[in-house]
Formats: sequence, C-alpha cells, structure tokens
Amino acid sequence: MDQFLTLYPSCEPFDHGFIERDGHQIYYEQCGNPAGKPAVFLHGGPGGGGSTQVRRFFNPEIYRIVIFDQRGCGRSTPHGLLENNTTWDLVKDIEELKKMLKISKWLVFGGSWGSTLSLAYSQTYPNSVSEMVLRGIFMLREKELSWFYQYGASNIYPEAWQYFLEPIQEEDRGDLISAYHKIFNGVDEDKKLKAAIAWSRWEGSTSSLAYKPEMADSFSDPKFALAFALIENHYFVNKGFLEHENQLIESGIDTIRSIPTIIVQGRYDMVCPMTTAWELSQNWPEAKLVVAPSSGHTAFEKEITHELIKATDLFGLNV
Repeated sequence: MDQFLTLYPSCEPFDHGFIERDGHQIYYEQCGNPAGKPAVFLHGGPGGGGSTQVRRFFNPEIYRIVIFDQRGCGRSTPHGLLENNTTWDLVKDIEELKKMLKISKWLVFGGSWGSTLSLAYSQTYPNSVSEMVLRGIFMLREKELSWFYQYGASNIYPEAWQYFLEPIQEEDRGDLISAYHKIFNGVDEDKKLKAAIAWSRWEGSTSSLAYKPEMADSFSDPKFALAFALIENHYFVNKGFLEHENQLIESGIDTIRSIPTIIVQGRYDMVCPMTTAWELSQNWPEAKLVVAPSSGHTAFEKEITHELIKATDLFGLNV
C-alpha cells in the first residue's frame, strides 16, 4: 500500500453532558458537524472508556460524531460501579441517547468489546442503524476467553503473562478469570488494585503487533485499570449476559443481514484472534471482511486505521 489514510485532525466537542440512568451518570459528547451524518462510537473493554483520539476516525465536516463512556468507566460515574451494568443496560443507553439527541438512524462504529456491543445493539434495534464499521471481533465465547486469559496468547507473550500470573496463587491458576474475580470481590483494597493493574497491563502489553511500552503503561494507570479490570471481569464471569455464547454470531444475524457493514480485522490480533471475525463473516457473507495483513489488535495500527477511515469515508457518502 503506497499511501495510508491517517486520522483526521483533532476536534473539540460542540456539546457534552451526562444522562442519568439506574444510578449511573453517563458521559456523552458530540463533535464534528452538528448537521452532519450521525455516527456513534462504542469503545472497547468493557470498561475502556472513550478518548479524544477516537473522534479522529471520522471526517468532522461530514459526520456528527457521538461518543459516550459506558457505565462505570471513563468520564462516567460512579467509577467502577457494577450494579445495573450489563450488556442490555448498555444497549438501552445507546438507544436512549439516540432518542435524546433526536437522531433517527446512525452509523455504529465499534471495536473489540465495542464490536460485541454494536452487534447486540443492532440486533435489538435494527431500524436505528444505517451502517456498521466493526473491528477486532469479540464474542465472549469460551474459546475466546480461554485463549486470552488461560492458555494461548500466553505462549506468544510469556514475559507479559508472567506479570499477569503474579497476583494469583499457584493452586488457583487453573481458572484465572475466577481467581481474579475472587480478588476483585474481596475486601483487600491494596490487593485488588495490584490485581487490577496486572489484569489491565496484560491487555495493554498484547494489543499492538510490536510491543509498545507506552501502551502497557497507559493501561497501568490505577484509576483506568481499576474500572477496566473490574468491569471486564464482571462481564466475562457472566458470559456477556448473553442467552448463549453464539447468540450474536449465529442466531441474531438475520435481523441485521441487510445493514451495510465493513469488518476490519488484524491478521495477527492476539487479543481477539481472527477466527472469530472469519466465523462471523461466514455466517454473514453480506458484510465485507477486510483483513489487515500485518496488524495486531489496536485500532491505531496504521493498516487498521487506514481501513477504518476508508470505511467511514465510504459510508460518509451515504448522507
């Protein structure tokens, strides 16, 4: 590829605020063109929160860009609150935000856990979605969770894995998600914070094709790590609050088959391996699967950024 598309220039919100639901104060913001094509960005995790950088996947002259921080993370409060915090609570939040902003349909953009939430939302409210851009497909299935949190990615990043294992006693390492859950629900706050940083740093250490210390360090920030780890673990222990693990990838596809969708997947994604994106595309051939051949997980790999912006530019023509 001779020339990669790069992120659009930084832009500031023209509107921001909070919506209150079920004891949660949920932060949202709008950027770009107030009269433009509506698009909502669904961040990863669960528990990752939004960032100023994600605004830049959209042409601000064309798009009305809506970003919100999901319950308990980012700029939403109370931080790390797990009560009334399920996939279906978040799905309702997205639709309520759409109604509050007087939007009839919007493009839905989500990566990693954001791809899961995008599918859950679109399958619940298909008439609310004009198009989808999905990245790093994740379905919370047992084989996916086991690959990243038990045995699989550990073989590729053994030094980072050793740090992930440190908070867990040897006899509890047969089920690491459950072992972390026990710590996170314990009363030792110091132990909980150290475990949260280890949990979060593991993902930060494996998200890029080439190890980036600054990414691992950013995931180790105590405030970020505590919400990220507790919320992720809460969702994983509860299997995403899905009826069954293939709900989104199989039985729900017929409701969204006609929604124009582009799936961008890094070939060497160690967090959300490509097999899940492949299986989704096999069940949903109407969606376009684009493989970034030399990329890992993060949306900020240059190939993935290129393909994501190419997708939003293409859908931006459908105004």
